[in-house]
Amino acid sequence: MSDNMYLDQQPMAAVTFAENPEPRCPCLLLLDTSGSMAGEAIAELNAGIKSFYAELQSDSLAIKRVEVALMTFGPVRVISEFNTAECVFDPELVAEGDTPIGEAIRKGIELIRARKEQYRANGISFYRPWIFLITDGAPTDEWQSAASLVREGEASKNFAFFTIGVNKADMKVLKQISVREPVKLQGLKFREFFQWLSNSMKSASRSNPGDRIQLAPPLGWSEI
Repeated sequence: MSDNMYLDQQPMAAVTFAENPEPRCPCLLLLDTSGSMAGEAIAELNAGIKSFYAELQSDSLAIKRVEVALMTFGPVRVISEFNTAECVFDPELVAEGDTPIGEAIRKGIELIRARKEQYRANGISFYRPWIFLITDGAPTDEWQSAASLVREGEASKNFAFFTIGVNKADMKVLKQISVREPVKLQGLKFREFFQWLSNSMKSASRSNPGDRIQLAPPLGWSEI
């Protein structure tokens, strides 16, 4: 699939800050779409993302406050910039390429930084961003510098970074990337994971920016 075809999938009718001055809960999804995800895995991932958007759209507050951005690897592509669930979006990800996790993390953190600058410039309050890295493999590029950026960002509370391992993901490397313990997905329960994530985001959207948000245990989708 060409980059132009991906650009055609950008959400329609992006809502401006003037139209919606609500505080924002940003969530960045870094999604492994490498060749090893072909078949049932990528199909389940697509279904999970669609259910995630549908859940957010069904909540009157989350639809205005939760902003989601999608970035895939590899190659690394921004599928969707940060937009609230009010925007119509129906992505169809395809599996191809290697697993450049380091590049994806570096570009993802930059995407977060730029969005926070936009919030500040427009007087929009915001919650601590969440970044979820989901992969079924091991990095095929240099990732140690990205891991350092994750640790720095966590220490300064610039974002909260989570890692989800699928199938034969290298959990040892994920443990070195994230300050939080990586979680192993049970089978291909992407839809259950995204249900948990949508519930978490809806709960966060009902709190006040700056409040400490306690995530529910990853029950129903993770290996114990």
